[in-house]
Amino acid sequence: MNFKGWQKTSLIEYPGRIATVLFTGGCNFRCPFCYNTDLVEHPHQLADIPGPTILRYVKENRSLYQAAVITGGEPTLNQGLPAFLGEIKSLGLHAGVETNGTNPQMIAGLLDEKLVDYIAMDVKAPLEWEAYSAAAGLQQGQEQLLEEVKRTLQILKGAQVEVELRCTVVPRIHTPQQVVTLARQLEGYPRFVLQQFAPDRALEPQLRCLTPFPVETLREIHSQIEDLFPRCELRGI
Repeated sequence: MNFKGWQKTSLIEYPGRIATVLFTGGCNFRCPFCYNTDLVEHPHQLADIPGPTILRYVKENRSLYQAAVITGGEPTLNQGLPAFLGEIKSLGLHAGVETNGTNPQMIAGLLDEKLVDYIAMDVKAPLEWEAYSAAAGLQQGQEQLLEEVKRTLQILKGAQVEVELRCTVVPRIHTPQQVVTLARQLEGYPRFVLQQFAPDRALEPQLRCLTPFPVETLREIHSQIEDLFPRCELRGI
């Protein structure tokens, strides 16, 4: 398995653990606010980082790390993901995956084989087609992807691993009430995170000059939804 980016050390990507973070190329969403534009749109222009190179480095520096997190792009599009996670686990590290939730079969398999300890899922908008397609950059004919997202959410509801659901809150794409609606749809998951929008690298050029929601607005949303989850956080403010 090859990667297209590598952040050797992160203190935030896996909650409570020092992690190395690996980025896969390619994605089946085109979220207009995505900040990993090259990974999504031009992965073939990025140099490959071979998985064995990463594994060798991590093995040689095992004392530095507690976890590895695979993100993207969308990592579950890569059929080599389970085998690579198995290699990570064999080194004694915790394994995390960040996903858009469109491959429930892959997620279920990782859980069944105990290849993952932490799953973070980006939930883009309320779980109805009009809102979700706008937030994920989907077109007519891709409705099945939303159904797969819903299936993954059902799988994660009973998962015996750490689960974090996230929503990046973006003016023009979300209203505060939509975010509250989404939170109510997700009530009861162990952790829900509201993330501030970072406009400077947005995939959609028109969003790069967009002013994010004021912090006060995010705090007001948070105050309305925090009782729906054991942990509800604001990030990036």
